[in-house]
Amino acid sequence: MIKVNSLVIYKNNAALVTEDAGNGKFTVKYRSTPATQTKPAVYSTQNVRTKDIILLHEGPVTSLEKALEFSEKECPKEDDMYKLDQNNQIFLKLAECYELLDSDDESRSAEYGFEELTSLFYGTPKADETWGLYCSIKNTLFFMQNLKAQMEGKILFTLRTKEEMDTMVKKAKEKGMEAQIRAEFIERLKKRKLLPEDSIFMGDVEALAQGKTDKSRTMHDANLKESPEKAHKLLLETGLWDITRNPYPLRWGLSTKSATEGLSSPPEEDRTEIPGFSYAIDNEGSTDPDDAVAYDGKYLWVHIADPASTVMPDSSIDKAACQRGATLYIPEGAARMLCEDCLEDYALGLKEKSRALSFRILLNSDGGIEECQVMKTIVNVKRLTYQEADKIKDSDELKPLFDIARKNIERRSKSGAVQITMPEIQIRLEGEEKKVVITNHPHTESSEMIREMMLLAGEGAAKFAFRNNIPFPFVSQEAPTIPEDIPEGLAGQFRLRRCMRKRNVGVTPGMHSGLGLALYSQVTSPLRRYSDLIAHQQLRAFIDGKKLMDKDTMLMKISEGDAGAMAAKKAERNTNMHWTLVYLLQNPDWTGEAICVDNTQKLPQFSIPSLALETYIGITGISLNEKICVKVLKIDLSELSVEFQKI
Repeated sequence: MIKVNSLVIYKNNAALVTEDAGNGKFTVKYRSTPATQTKPAVYSTQNVRTKDIILLHEGPVTSLEKALEFSEKECPKEDDMYKLDQNNQIFLKLAECYELLDSDDESRSAEYGFEELTSLFYGTPKADETWGLYCSIKNTLFFMQNLKAQMEGKILFTLRTKEEMDTMVKKAKEKGMEAQIRAEFIERLKKRKLLPEDSIFMGDVEALAQGKTDKSRTMHDANLKESPEKAHKLLLETGLWDITRNPYPLRWGLSTKSATEGLSSPPEEDRTEIPGFSYAIDNEGSTDPDDAVAYDGKYLWVHIADPASTVMPDSSIDKAACQRGATLYIPEGAARMLCEDCLEDYALGLKEKSRALSFRILLNSDGGIEECQVMKTIVNVKRLTYQEADKIKDSDELKPLFDIARKNIERRSKSGAVQITMPEIQIRLEGEEKKVVITNHPHTESSEMIREMMLLAGEGAAKFAFRNNIPFPFVSQEAPTIPEDIPEGLAGQFRLRRCMRKRNVGVTPGMHSGLGLALYSQVTSPLRRYSDLIAHQQLRAFIDGKKLMDKDTMLMKISEGDAGAMAAKKAERNTNMHWTLVYLLQNPDWTGEAICVDNTQKLPQFSIPSLALETYIGITGISLNEKICVKVLKIDLSELSVEFQKI
């Protein structure tokens, strides 16, 4: 019978009944926090129901502290459960009791209550001793408690067989060996001296470095900060990763492989066949040309690849493209938004005739857009590199395009367009050893011409959509606040860039001040930008008289696609910085020119054009656009940081 000063079990701990709280409830005292070398034990009280506690002894108990003291001083410890050769007196009595009971088949299969079993190996215990004796039975392998009976408020034990005990001892030893092996590994890890077989323990470190998880047991056990950067650093220091391992696409949740679901062949539908040739002008080595341009004496034609002819809204391909947001372009290769195999059917100029969604633009005398029509077409496309196009820029076919581009630049400039030219580089990897080659990106006249053609197409599409009340992904940008004292040279370009506001993509049209355009949308890259693809889906639906996506649906798709596209941009930026630092590590004697672009801060900021990289260098008395020669002082690849010094 439970009464005041009875010893009971509460939540597997010893507890002392201190008060009968009435209504079938008792107040119990229990130790909530054991004592440490620096802090005393903490005791708590709780009102509990009868069914929540199990009676060990009616009492009276001297004190809970006395009951716990006997258990901790006189009884077998839980840590020694798998030791069958203890010298503890209570353990030896339990062993004798077990041997006695195990010799009899009937006793071997019987269940024993706590008091019955205690009387066999110990006699009649005092109240202060019962918790310790209960723990002693639990802390040896000889007996197994019936947990189902415990849940019903009963304490019953059965004998374990010798085979069961042997198996448990063996597993404990194996577990102990595993713990010892891991402890030795952690010590080697702290010294950064791993054995080849230690790689099996580093999977969680790799997962953290790749952003697949935010925890690492290994780094925690080694007292290391658990972050992707620190995990990357550890993998480099231990030699499990070499410097060419790029973790950033995976860290941003991106696949490094192209989409796999194939597009259907382009449908047979009415298309206008455009006479003559149009020109797809791109970088050398481009494999996904998605635009071509021509001028027929009256109209400017901008032809764009037409994957929206088969990629339907909310199809599985459309959803996968939305998740990616954009094609990921990194030096290791392109991970395409749409599958690689679709290029032959949908890229322009890879077949004798190409299907396109074309923007037929009529220009006024000022170079502005008088009219824009959107048409499904078949075009004959010739491919040129920028360098090839520059050589024939005065030809009858291309000269009108260059003239239109120059006039468009003038028109946009009058409307406040801000033209910024910053150093650009191309990064290429060579061979299995991934040797990094960095070259400056050439600025060609034809690349500027194509840029203007694409801007005209984007402006024309936005005007077409606005005029026809089509929910559309309009791109806008607030006007920058540009000070009057913009310096010349690269420092001026840097200052202008800092003045620019963030662009916005939404269903509400607005001024794109950076481009000097009242209406603008991006429509020229549906093979590699999701916002362009959904713009094409809307334009085709309008042309065909089909139901349009409403503004809310369009806004949701814009938001989802933009999230993927931003992740791709950040992964590309991190990746390019990674390979730039790898290039410097591969070329330790590198030196280069740095140009001061800002001297208003504590440390002046420099641009290194040959690396398209900006950095702070601790020197004084430097003028804007002043050039110095620098070399690398320190590189931390895992943190994507590099320090330079003047030479």
